Amino acid sequence: MNNAVLIWTAAEVDDGKVPAQYLPSVRQVLAWSRDYLVTAHPDLGRSGPVCPYTQPSLRKGLYYLAAATTLDVRAAILGLRAQYTALSAGLSPDDRELLTILLALPHLDYTDSTELDALQREAKDSFVADGLMIGQFHPVCDEPGLWNAQFKALRAPLPLLAIRKLVVFDLPFVIDTDAHAESYLSRFAPDIPTRIRDQLVKRVASPLVG
Repeated sequence: MNNAVLIWTAAEVDDGKVPAQYLPSVRQVLAWSRDYLVTAHPDLGRSGPVCPYTQPSLRKGLYYLAAATTLDVRAAILGLRAQYTALSAGLSPDDRELLTILLALPHLDYTDSTELDALQREAKDSFVADGLMIGQFHPVCDEPGLWNAQFKALRAPLPLLAIRKLVVFDLPFVIDTDAHAESYLSRFAPDIPTRIRDQLVKRVASPLVG
């Protein structure tokens, strides 16, 4: 097992079963998850919680918090992936969709997300190709929301990365490159729900409008 990251369940974090040097950051990520991700937001642009997967994941004990044991974020990403692979091996398909690991990276710059954004983009190719999603969150992340471009949905109290399974509803996150879109379609076509197919058509057609 790659030891570049250590992981704990939400319950272990609640109980303080985390080494002292990592406890403040993982507790902060967990508190943010419970206060922000599982609730609605007036600027989100749709009904429901900011992240529809967080509460079910927490409820089933499939929500993990992680800390890097190295300052090398690339090594930590490999460790995160190894931990995810090991945890997912014994899960049912439904539970695999809820398995989530959030990696706190408090040593990164809190005022500039450039480094974290670049690392996420670099890792995303191999993650999506293998049916996984990796997302970045940061105090000043400027990524626009899907339903309201003015809402910065990926802002968090500290830099972090999240990993989970790629699901059919991730289409908007994988049309950024042809390779990502092809990986998505190879997994989900022709079983893409009508609503998602319509979304794809609109995204493809939008450059031709106006």
